[in-house]
Amino acid sequence: MKPKSLESEQYLSTSNRITGVIVLVIGLAGLLDIALEWRTVSGLLVAAIIGILMVLTYVGLIRPSVTLSPEHLLLRNHLRDHTIPWSKVTGVDVTDILRVHVGDDRFRAPGVQLVMRDLRKQRVGGRKLSAESSVSRAEFVVNRVESHMEQYAAKSHGEVVTTWARPELAVIGALAVVAVVAALLR
Repeated sequence: MKPKSLESEQYLSTSNRITGVIVLVIGLAGLLDIALEWRTVSGLLVAAIIGILMVLTYVGLIRPSVTLSPEHLLLRNHLRDHTIPWSKVTGVDVTDILRVHVGDDRFRAPGVQLVMRDLRKQRVGGRKLSAESSVSRAEFVVNRVESHMEQYAAKSHGEVVTTWARPELAVIGALAVVAVVAALLR
């Protein structure tokens, strides 16, 4: 396994991460309450369901990101990772989320997304968007991806590799089995 490059840049949705952490903390409080007070088969069922919801929160809100490194572009989506060598990237743009073009294919990256409020402001053209708006941040990421494309395309080779988020899927599966067994034993 190669060591992580010191030149890696990671981009993600801060608001999604904050929301995700808040939901996870609430879930942990629920699990703690169940562990301390409700030690029955029904408690196990509820704990498994809360655990599934916590993993889904992680997968939906915290996991998505875009990582730029000299070797490749890594798009971490909800349940899959796409590792794309810079030589394969042919373009990048933003609609509601970041889209990376690889030949005729497009990979969507929810780690960089636009807020609908900012999209409406941009369409109307009224008030000026702040430097901290989601549109400004997305444009910055597009510029960084284009810069990496120009800088590293000649040095980066290989094929696009897509992998599933196996740990997350395994945890969801295990918790689902626990929930089904607990429901049957009730």
